[in-house]
Amino acid sequence: METAHVDYPKARTGIPGLDDILLGGLTKERVFLLEGLPGTGKTTIALKYLIEGVKAGEKGLYITLSETAVELRQTAQSHGWSLDGIEIFEVVPPESLLDASQQQSLLYSSDLELGETTNVIFEKVEEAKATRVVLDSLSEIRLLAQSSLRYRRQILALKHYFARHRSTVLLLDDLTTEHNDKTVHSVAHGVVRLEEMTPDYGAERRRLRVVKYRAQGFRGGYHDFTIRPGGAIVFPRLVAAEHRRPSHRGMIGTGIPEFDRLLGGGIEEGSSTVVLGPAGSGKSLICLQFIKEAIAKGGKAAFFAFDEELNLLIERAKPLGFDLATMRAAGKLSITQLDAAEISPGEFAHSVRLAARDPAVKTVVIDSLNGYHASMPQENSLILHMHELLQYLNRQGVSTFLTVAQSGFIGEMRSPVDITYLADSVILLRFFEAHGQVRRAISVVKKRTGFHEDTIREMRIKDGLIIGEPLAEFHGVMRGVPLIPPDSLAKTPRGE
Repeated sequence: METAHVDYPKARTGIPGLDDILLGGLTKERVFLLEGLPGTGKTTIALKYLIEGVKAGEKGLYITLSETAVELRQTAQSHGWSLDGIEIFEVVPPESLLDASQQQSLLYSSDLELGETTNVIFEKVEEAKATRVVLDSLSEIRLLAQSSLRYRRQILALKHYFARHRSTVLLLDDLTTEHNDKTVHSVAHGVVRLEEMTPDYGAERRRLRVVKYRAQGFRGGYHDFTIRPGGAIVFPRLVAAEHRRPSHRGMIGTGIPEFDRLLGGGIEEGSSTVVLGPAGSGKSLICLQFIKEAIAKGGKAAFFAFDEELNLLIERAKPLGFDLATMRAAGKLSITQLDAAEISPGEFAHSVRLAARDPAVKTVVIDSLNGYHASMPQENSLILHMHELLQYLNRQGVSTFLTVAQSGFIGEMRSPVDITYLADSVILLRFFEAHGQVRRAISVVKKRTGFHEDTIREMRIKDGLIIGEPLAEFHGVMRGVPLIPPDSLAKTPRGE
């Protein structure tokens, strides 16, 4: 928050998430600037702002110097909107200014054209008596003004004129002229900047930031947003400190006695657990075991899949004792398949928040962090996002499980990013070779709360998870090629 919140009357924008960032909307009877390069979503947001005004019984006026009324109506139609109650006014140059014979030599034509344009705008506002006004765009006025001084004077004139008419005004600027001109920033009551980024692969990413807001608190920083049929959706940046829900923190088990002993009785509710290991070692199945047990105890769970196709996951899990389809049909499990190339970190965090809003949801699985990492522009951003997300879920009393696929199968392993220091518990899986067989080992290498075994147990996958006794006589299991005394293999139960 930039400043203390003051409760002034607000004009809501009607855009999910944006009013939350603005702590209610735009202060009424003030002038605001919405800036961004072409294609960032200014027109969509401005039209929705006027439509929201109509719902509140306020008349809207869209003054356009760049787009035509036909183009604006097509934009509205693409979102399924009606512009009833909104007047669109096109400002076009007088015919005399387009006639070469009418050009005069003693005065610059821009002097007359700027004055005439401003007068036309004033006359239309007088006639329309609109409460909400959009002026699109300032780039045209800046070009007509030709100098920074004349431009500033023109903006001040517009500001004072709109203030006398008690209108809440949204000025649009496409930043196609002088990028460093901050004239409107100093004059406007508030400034919202829209940005669009194009990654090397995948859809474009949009984000916005409130640059200033006089006498009003707001949520600072960048916030991801998207434009879809139906309009713009803004995903406010997650701040874990703003969310806390009282909860009882007991222990959650796996339903497998040997596994629970390895975990020292289970995992504390509201904690975070990282399941680390190479591809195919059983990370997802361990998370499904926690989900199965949580649902059996009367809770609900949410599974976010970045890497595996949804139907394949359901089919693969059923022979192993996890009937995910039945859990979904009963409303106990929500499974969301995500495309890392199409989703932003803010949108993902928003999806998790929606799932955790249900007090019955006590378990959240993110499978895997590798896919989530692919949606992030930088590794540092991933750490910050995960810190806030895990803290948020912890404050909601939700147990979080994250899988991380390490590169390699036997020997040295590498992770795409190390978040083990953020997690409360770390479960480590390894492949190892013994007498011509590839086998799996499981161990708990970290648990912040309470005791856990420091042993290495064998894990097998057959009609579910089978956890064996500690591999007490094996040495070098973590390296993948252990030293095995000749008689030890026979002592290790295979459970088959």
